[in-house]
Order: sequence, then structure tokens, then C-alpha cells
Amino acid sequence: MASSTGEKGLIVSFGEMLIDFVPTVSGVSLSESSGFLKAPGGAPANVAIAVSRLGGRAAFVGKLGDDDFGHMLAGILRKNGVDDQGINFDKGARTALAFVTLRSDGEREFMFYRNPSADMLLRPDELNLELIRSAKVFHYGSISLITEPCRSAHMKAMEVAKEAGALLSYDPNLREPLWPSPEEARTQIMSIWDKADIIKVSDVELEFLTENKTMDDKTAMSLWHSNLKLLLVTLGEKGCTYFTKNFHGSVETFLVDAVDTTGAGDSFVGALLKQIVDDQSALEDEARLRKVLRFANACGAITTTKKGAIPALPTDSEALSFLKDKKKRQTYLKFSKLCCTAPPC
Repeated sequence: MASSTGEKGLIVSFGEMLIDFVPTVSGVSLSESSGFLKAPGGAPANVAIAVSRLGGRAAFVGKLGDDDFGHMLAGILRKNGVDDQGINFDKGARTALAFVTLRSDGEREFMFYRNPSADMLLRPDELNLELIRSAKVFHYGSISLITEPCRSAHMKAMEVAKEAGALLSYDPNLREPLWPSPEEARTQIMSIWDKADIIKVSDVELEFLTENKTMDDKTAMSLWHSNLKLLLVTLGEKGCTYFTKNFHGSVETFLVDAVDTTGAGDSFVGALLKQIVDDQSALEDEARLRKVLRFANACGAITTTKKGAIPALPTDSEALSFLKDKKKRQTYLKFSKLCCTAPPC
């Protein structure tokens, strides 16, 4: 439920926002592509816009280059109803870029340009602490942990949000090429693990973090910590599994004709957070949680049916229509591989 004033709870998303260049043709390498589509991206920003598209309140905290791309991205956040008071602009570094290869199965490979990019240079003293303290949910990934000063800014923001009573949501969103080594990635990703109330990982991330190829409940529960309220493992075409202190289970996926999986996991997370920000009772009620996750699955599934993350994020009415209208579902649900819970985005 909303506050006594009727205002919806605020979800603040912290981290990177960048430009994805997506090939106009799937199934070719970067060098073979004849052209690219410019698409706004960055997992934390995608989550903020996903929340807003679904009718929730969202804000973004991060740093962009004081360049055309940076101001374009800030404008996209505003256009999509996301509070941009947490954005800083850096005059000495550019907005990050990523070239994305779309394989024939809709999966992606990345080439990043950020040495350093503006998002890496966010300092603790640049944080809008008032905005962060107003969050009911504070969401973040792990890319902001890779280098200083952004790592210190991340730690400060997380600390301030937690002290103010926010629910902490963590999606590591592993991008292994950005880390100095796999060992460093594991160490830093796990360094803040026990701070989060909600954690979502993909099956790929589960294998990476546990160094265990066995995808079962025992492996997943090795990531459990005593303060955790919800652990989610997304399993591609097999749906997702959920774990709480009192129950665990799985929710099946929606099969779709996947065009581009970029942003699917962010859409899933945004839908989840939007539904629990004002009523966390689903974290203790299995039937309600399954309903929440089914809606999140639908949002992610829809996102895979279009190219680009942000343009594909659904509205609340689109997601409800997807779930309820069998005829409309048939336009989406041609056989293919994937749902909401595609690898992390």
C-alpha cells in the first residue's frame, strides 16, 4: 500500500547508464555488422525506467559525461518519468559506450568503451543523500564496485539507504570482461553480499560465484545469508526459483519468440520491486510471491520480443494484457527459448 499521503514508495536505482550500439542484423560479429542501432542502456537505469513504465516512482543516481550522449540519456530518464536529481555530469570523461553482438539465438556479447567513463568517476561527496534517504527500495549492481572512486560512492549510498530504512536490492549483473580477473570479480561481488535484503542472480552468475556447475537448490542456498529476505535464481527457459526463510519453489517461464534479451532481467527486477515497494507481505506469503513473480516473468518476456532494452520495457497495461488475453499472448508466444529470466541484463 502507498503512504498515508497516497504517495507511492520511491525506488532509487544506483549505478551506470550508457549507450548500447546494437547490430541491425542478428547472428553476425561486430566487424561483420553493416550498421548499429543506438539504444540507451545500463542495468540500473533500465530497472528505474521499468519501474516507472509500470506506474511506480523511480529515481536514478549515477554519473554521465557532460556530452551529447550524457544529456541525451538524462533526457530519456526524464521522458520516462524517472527522477534525475541524482545525476551528476563529468566534464573530463565521456559517457560509457557498449557494442553488443546479437547472436542468432538472441543472446549477447559485449565490447565496452569506458577507460574511464564518467560513471566510474562518481565520488561520495557528489551523492544526493536526501534523495537516497527518501528511498523505500535501493537497488544496485556490481559494476559500480569495479574501481574507485565509484566503489566508495556505492558503499556510501548503500550505507545511507540502509540507515534510512530502505530495502536493499542487489542484482550483480556480471560483466566479466570489465573486471581485472574472475577472482577479483567474485571477491568484490561477494564483499557486499550480506548487506542485501533481496538478491537476484542468473544461472550463469550462480555457477560463476559458487564455482559449481550443479544447478540445484543446494548450490543456490550456498549463497543464502541470515539477513536475506528473498533469493532469486533465473534459469532461462526453465523459469526461476525463489528462496525465502520459510519456503522455496519455482515459477515457470513464458515461451516467446526472443529477438533481443537485452534488458529482460532488468524488466523482471523492475516489475518485482514495483510490486513489493509498498507491500512487502509477498516476501512472507508464498501464494502472493508466486503471483508477483508471474507478473515479473511476463514483463521480462515482453521485453525480449523487441530490440533494445528501454524501448522494449512494457507498461502495466501491456503486461496485464499479455497475461489475460489469450489471443494477444499468441502473438507473443510462438515457440522459442526465453522469458523474463534471460541471463542478466
